[in-house]
Amino acid sequence: MAIPSIDPYELPTGDEIPAARVDWTLDASRCALLIHDMQKYFIDAYRRDAEPLATVVPNIVRLREACLAAGVPVVYTMQPGDQHPSRRGILADFWGTGLSSGRDTEVIDELVPGPGDIQVTKWRYSAFQRTDFRQLLAHNGRDQLIVTGVYAHMGCMLSAADAFMSDVAPFMVLDGTADFSRDEHVMALDYVAKRVGRVETTDAVIEAITETARRRDRETEQLAASMR
Repeated sequence: MAIPSIDPYELPTGDEIPAARVDWTLDASRCALLIHDMQKYFIDAYRRDAEPLATVVPNIVRLREACLAAGVPVVYTMQPGDQHPSRRGILADFWGTGLSSGRDTEVIDELVPGPGDIQVTKWRYSAFQRTDFRQLLAHNGRDQLIVTGVYAHMGCMLSAADAFMSDVAPFMVLDGTADFSRDEHVMALDYVAKRVGRVETTDAVIEAITETARRRDRETEQLAASMR
């Protein structure tokens, strides 16, 4: 069952999102980047030359490049194709049998995972459900999560909520997520900002991780110099 076509819509603006309730600051030594379900099966529902994807895809590309440069782990969630009914469960009642093996499961060309990226097989809306995602974050010493991808009010929002409930601070990217509609997108951002995390722009996230990575590198160099 294909995802119904999604009409273009303008991305929400920062003025529509409540002020942050927490003063968390992103740190390149503490965060990981989540690229959530950017598979062709889901992205085919959008017009790639129109908003929100016309902005969101390049922004996720920029975020991934900045994270790789700063030594921030990049994590992809990807749903498998041809899921057995025992795995699919009641998700099938809402969305049918889901992805087919092959092209459906592939990440879009602009964001194909690299050899150093982490890939998590995903079974439910949240990246944390029925996966070892929490353990992977802990193994990499990460307690902050940058959330990007689709769909904002489903897997992205619930992954952010599960991160919060696992004491991982979520940062949802306003212009690095997309949804079925503008109203649902705003609702997801509103919920995250009010209840579980922070909502940031792509530019703000890149600035934070780049600056903290530079500061970390300077401190490392100074420590090395002092030990010579």
